[in-house]
Amino acid sequence: MAPIHEVHRPGLWKQSNKEHKSGRHRSKGAVDRINRGRIGGKVVSKKGIKVMSRINRKNQMVMARSQAMLEAQEKKKRQGGDGFPPYLVAVIPLAESQQQYINTSIDMLTNAVEDSQVCPVSSLMKHVIVPRFKQRFSFITPRFDSLYEILDATKVCDSVMFLLCPHTGMSDRGDLILSSVMAQSLPTDPIVVLGSPDEVHPGKINEVKKLMIKALERKFPVEKIHTLSSTSEAVSMVRYIGTQRKRSSVMRERRANLIAESVKYIQGEDISSGQLELTGFVRGAKLSVNRLVHVPGLGDFQLERIEKLQDPCPINKRHDMEEVRILVPTEEQEDLEVENAPDGMDGEQTWPTQEELQEAEQQNAIRIVKRVPKGTSDYQAAWILDEDEENDENREELEMEDGDLGEDMDNLEPAVEQEESDGEEREDEMDTMSVAGSTYNDMEDYDKKHVNFSEEVNELERLKAERLEAMFPDEVDTPIDSPARIRFQRYRGLKSFRTSVWDKKENLPQDYARIFQFENFLRTRKRVLSQEMDGFCCAEVGWYVKLVLKNVGAHLKPQFEGRVLSVTSLLPHEHRMSVINMAVRRSQISHKLPVKSKSNLIFQCGWRRFCSQPIFSQHTSGNKHKYERYFRDGDTVVMTTFAPIMFPPAPVLVFQDLPGQGHSLLATGTVINSDPDRLVIKRTILSGHPFKVQKRSATVRFMFFNREDILWFKPIELRTKQGLRGHIKEPLGTHGHMKCIFDGIMSQQDPVLLNLYKRVFPKWTYDPYPVDPEMSHLNSNMDI
Repeated sequence: MAPIHEVHRPGLWKQSNKEHKSGRHRSKGAVDRINRGRIGGKVVSKKGIKVMSRINRKNQMVMARSQAMLEAQEKKKRQGGDGFPPYLVAVIPLAESQQQYINTSIDMLTNAVEDSQVCPVSSLMKHVIVPRFKQRFSFITPRFDSLYEILDATKVCDSVMFLLCPHTGMSDRGDLILSSVMAQSLPTDPIVVLGSPDEVHPGKINEVKKLMIKALERKFPVEKIHTLSSTSEAVSMVRYIGTQRKRSSVMRERRANLIAESVKYIQGEDISSGQLELTGFVRGAKLSVNRLVHVPGLGDFQLERIEKLQDPCPINKRHDMEEVRILVPTEEQEDLEVENAPDGMDGEQTWPTQEELQEAEQQNAIRIVKRVPKGTSDYQAAWILDEDEENDENREELEMEDGDLGEDMDNLEPAVEQEESDGEEREDEMDTMSVAGSTYNDMEDYDKKHVNFSEEVNELERLKAERLEAMFPDEVDTPIDSPARIRFQRYRGLKSFRTSVWDKKENLPQDYARIFQFENFLRTRKRVLSQEMDGFCCAEVGWYVKLVLKNVGAHLKPQFEGRVLSVTSLLPHEHRMSVINMAVRRSQISHKLPVKSKSNLIFQCGWRRFCSQPIFSQHTSGNKHKYERYFRDGDTVVMTTFAPIMFPPAPVLVFQDLPGQGHSLLATGTVINSDPDRLVIKRTILSGHPFKVQKRSATVRFMFFNREDILWFKPIELRTKQGLRGHIKEPLGTHGHMKCIFDGIMSQQDPVLLNLYKRVFPKWTYDPYPVDPEMSHLNSNMDI
């Protein structure tokens, strides 16, 4: 009898191959019915994973959606009521003729509802209580002459109302204001009101509105243009303002901010400084007394204390009896340390190793002839720099960026003399012709008032330089009177711009020892934003408080007297200096003049405003970024400069101060990061011309002018504009001719190029106190 063999039964963890599915497709419900609640071993083995059915997942999503909707509706109902700050509205005219209509518009809105109560705070702000809507509104009117004041007010406002002229729409300055305000983002859609509609015939109001909508569509989508010609329209406007849908603004929600309703300066014992008291409603987030605050145009300050005051315009009378609280800083209060104290001995070397000593002996074998005083030893001579080495950097900047202005000015002198001689001839002719003489006087007056000849000459030279740079990017003529190996000694050759290695810590300037740097910027940003503040040291959103800033300089009094001030709380590290990278794009209303790298520009970066001279680079994703000499129209560049740290997202506005024209909006963008290790590489191209061509070899000239330069740059690879690659084989003669070999058939019309690279660093030109040109002009007129 044959033995009975047991059949092997595979266990739970046995691999089961997927069966071939034939026939109709089985749905998830059919699979659940077949399994009858049984779960596979792979699912059972995973811990912490709860398998939910389809209907349960659907119910969970519906509950989460309904909960979010209820929270949004509740927040919208309480917005502007007790416990929340009033709904802040900025009224800004877009034409000079509409400034007189501001007070009329605000009076119509405040008196539209019968039971409304007006609480005037100052000449620039007015509170309105509307019990009918259970809301409160605050109307603020920044001065039309100050662009900085308008930007500071609109960064905190919940809504903005623009007043249009029914005849001209908006002026050039109104266009600048509208573009600047829209570029720094608003939490709600702007409200456009047709100012002084009584000046337009009632039958043509709709036609005027259509023309205004068509003109504003290039700025932002406009659904409707409102009018305030009757009480019913004013009531509808108030209701519309209180029910506007607000967009989430991360920059506002993460930092506490406040619009100062009253400003008072208290002189301290020291005449040079004192305390500044600012009163207003806390908005955005909790305001910690231990954190620093920033006032645009004044700087960063520590808080002496925060006093909670009684609400000046409560809807319910029970809020009048709220207790007054005083918050004082603790030991955890942040300091005002802006720069890092560099250690001069930080780069001190330890005792050299045997390999380093041998390497030094080999280097000393090459003797360098220097001019030194008599009796100087070899050790002392090694520390003495030649004059050529000290002035090399300055000479390089002058030759690369400024050009040779001396020759241009020499060329202009004959033209000026010729013009003067022409003028003398005209004067001789005008003596006998009275009518022509008066015309000449008018032309002379026009030149005196509107023409700046030296400025026009400089502008013409800038236009020529930009056009030449656009035609031949990065190409530079090799100097004839000086060796190229000395002129370009700070440059190097790269096998590949994308893949070649470049040490980020190599040859850093001394200014990099003064800044702060994060080991991982994204990780630090995540930790700072998730940090919770102590509730005992914080003022809640909606509190009416008095902020007392300490150590405010007395020289800053002209900057805050009689103007709208905004205060914002800074996140940790946001007052420390570092290298900021900002991606910006040229504005549509900007001028078409060329803007050179390292030009003096004015930045509105988040809550800050400062002046600096940034360097431009391409906005690419590699580890090296090419330096841009000019900011061209339609391009997106990255501006790199020394500035206080700003955690993104944060909008960036770039202004340029034009002589006699005020500010011009140059570009808009956003902050990328704070990274001093960003490699901005400047490329310089030396070009040569084939002299004799024989298939793959060519004799090239005009790239160098001596034999030593050719031997110095021989290891660097050559390329042509048609894509060929090659290298220098040998120099020919002593006047710069060289024999080159290429990887293809060479053409007589194909220029030969040699690429050189060096790293570019920004200069420390940070100025935290930019001067408002409009306000300075007004102050000078008042003094007169």
